Amino acid sequence: MYNDRHIIVIGAGIGGLAAGALLAAEGAFVTVLEAQAFPGGCAATFRRNGCLFDAGATVGCGFHPGGPMDELGRDLGIDWPVEAERVAWQYRHGEMRLDLGRSRAEIFERFPHSLPFWKEQARLARLLWRLASGGLSWPPGNPGDLAGLLRKGMYGLPDSARLVQFAPKTALAWLAAHQLDGDREFVRFIDAQLLISTQTTSPYANALTAAIALDLPASGAWHVKGGMGRVAELLAKSIEEHGGAVLYGKRAVRIDSVRKEVMGVETADGSAYAADMVLANLTPGAFAELVGTHSAVRLPNRGTSPEWSAFTLYPVMDTSSFAPPECRHLQIAASGGELGEGNSIFVSFSRPGESGIAPEGLCAVTVSTHTRPEPWFAAFSRGGQEYLKLKNAYTERVLDLMASQLPGAREAIRSLEAATPLTWQRYTGRAGGYVGGYPQTSLFDVRGPSTGFDNLFLVGDSIFPGQSLPGVATGARRTVELVRRVKRVGGGQ
Repeated sequence: MYNDRHIIVIGAGIGGLAAGALLAAEGAFVTVLEAQAFPGGCAATFRRNGCLFDAGATVGCGFHPGGPMDELGRDLGIDWPVEAERVAWQYRHGEMRLDLGRSRAEIFERFPHSLPFWKEQARLARLLWRLASGGLSWPPGNPGDLAGLLRKGMYGLPDSARLVQFAPKTALAWLAAHQLDGDREFVRFIDAQLLISTQTTSPYANALTAAIALDLPASGAWHVKGGMGRVAELLAKSIEEHGGAVLYGKRAVRIDSVRKEVMGVETADGSAYAADMVLANLTPGAFAELVGTHSAVRLPNRGTSPEWSAFTLYPVMDTSSFAPPECRHLQIAASGGELGEGNSIFVSFSRPGESGIAPEGLCAVTVSTHTRPEPWFAAFSRGGQEYLKLKNAYTERVLDLMASQLPGAREAIRSLEAATPLTWQRYTGRAGGYVGGYPQTSLFDVRGPSTGFDNLFLVGDSIFPGQSLPGVATGARRTVELVRRVKRVGGGQ
């Protein structure tokens, strides 16, 4: 089916690599062009100060039996180097500590009145996981997509009929239906979970996307041995084993096209690559810059829920003076203020004694908070001192919140690096430094893979269903299905 067809993938993020690996396994000749010297994008690892750090993504999700990463591994023959975490992460807010994992016992104990809500959430999530199995044709682009969705929906009856009533709701309206919207502590807990998984909070998050986002800890979290970057490395290896190529140091600077058909891609080093099909693992903003027009793709929605970047710290900590918590991942929320912007942080610690991660007696840590990118670029435009002042202020704010729950953490830091939205823009090529995908506010205003070109599709966390390993893996299957259709039509098969 794919003989003599050349597919170019721009960007070696997880979404692009997953789509490229699936197509390579089906016989396509795939070439991935990556600007950096390593794969992974926001889910990469990097070495600094003698330690290996997870750059952005730190929690492995979707590896549960039948989950998107489990299915992807089975289709590609990849045995993921993962082991289950006892607790996905621990939520801390003041004196409250909740272990989030397969059991919600601690949540039920702290918020017993929320039990009916969680029962409903579990039913919705089971249905949504089934619908997402093997890919999800949303938003539908043609009658075939609608027919596929109807078949899946019929299979899930009568439960699937319940989706209709939740599709237009916000998460907050869903909480209100259970008389939970007046419990400020519970709403803040839910908002903290939604922010890291849907990039928005309950007044704006869609109820169905919230249902599956809240299910991630219950579905299980996995530790990726050797760092999150191993996922990208194994996907890149799969492409190469099926005859494709992953080329590093190749920054795409131009897409060549004739009317609505892409002919090839040019890179900053003067190379040119002919293509029958192009998959762009880019944000719409970065893609629009590359094609030189905003008419080829719908740009991010700048509505009431703005998109986010991240401010991230990478401390190396001395474990002889500070014992990391048993739970590897902590979510810490301040008592008040807007979530994000240093008022909520996510902290991930490397495992003691894991080979190749940190020298004995040291621990590699990733600490991140959501931040809006515009103030950072404005500060930088006013000069280096203004930018450094903002960077130092955020560093202190994040470390203060971390130390409020982890006494002695500040004193244990032996070295410290920081990444701002400008850093994310530089290393991931994401215009404006936007990371984490789009705010999932509506099922009816989401971005699909199609562009204004007949043979060019988007992939990654900017298309439905958005961020996270399971999200981009599901989106990659959707893109691959569209590529198959073009091949059948264009190739006469």
